[in-house]
Amino acid sequence: MVDFFDPNKLDDTAADSVQKQLGEKAHLEGLVVELNEQIANLPEGTTDLQRAELHLELGRALQILERGKEAWPHAHSALMEFLNNEAWEQAADACDVLYQTGEDQALQALGQGIWLGVTFPIDPEITVHLLSHVIDDTPDDSDGAAVAAATACFLADLRATEGPERERLMFFAQQLLGKVARRHSQVETQEQFDFWIERLELNDPDKFLVRLRNVVDVLVQTDWWFDREAVQASIPAN
Repeated sequence: MVDFFDPNKLDDTAADSVQKQLGEKAHLEGLVVELNEQIANLPEGTTDLQRAELHLELGRALQILERGKEAWPHAHSALMEFLNNEAWEQAADACDVLYQTGEDQALQALGQGIWLGVTFPIDPEITVHLLSHVIDDTPDDSDGAAVAAATACFLADLRATEGPERERLMFFAQQLLGKVARRHSQVETQEQFDFWIERLELNDPDKFLVRLRNVVDVLVQTDWWFDREAVQASIPAN
């Protein structure tokens, strides 16, 4: 008689995978302890931004460990400190962590992270990653997913610096757009793709970026955690 599950019968690949996962979990749990100790014993002279960065990393580790309820207050407090200090890239990153906790205001966090990532010239990888969540979490026929994918391609091309990382990010963004085209309109050929892009006006940033604002507004509703108008007014004209 063969047992339904016998760990001794795991092949080497499966066993290595399980061992790797256990090792990663142990590392993260150790990191949580270490970060808590660092936060509790911060030396005099530690800046608010340095404290916020530690809280964000603690929130990230807890989120990866699927302890979202514990992660939320750390990432949220970090976000507010980053916003107060106009640290826009770190603020967008904190919004990504908040979204991935899956807590009640996760969608609001995603919308605000996207707004920050599009408004400011931050690391495009963070912005593209935020936009990918819209693609993953919307219905197949959603025009919002198409707008998010087009924006990801546009910003990756506009902001990524030359080199292998740019090529990798551009490839990822283009794959997102192709994925959306296939599921949205069963696009299979280059001709169909070109027609789909033109039909949805995804070749015109002036149009799809306006539509992205609607996507953000649907995500956030009225629950903004900062004054968008004041932030926009602070941006230099040139």
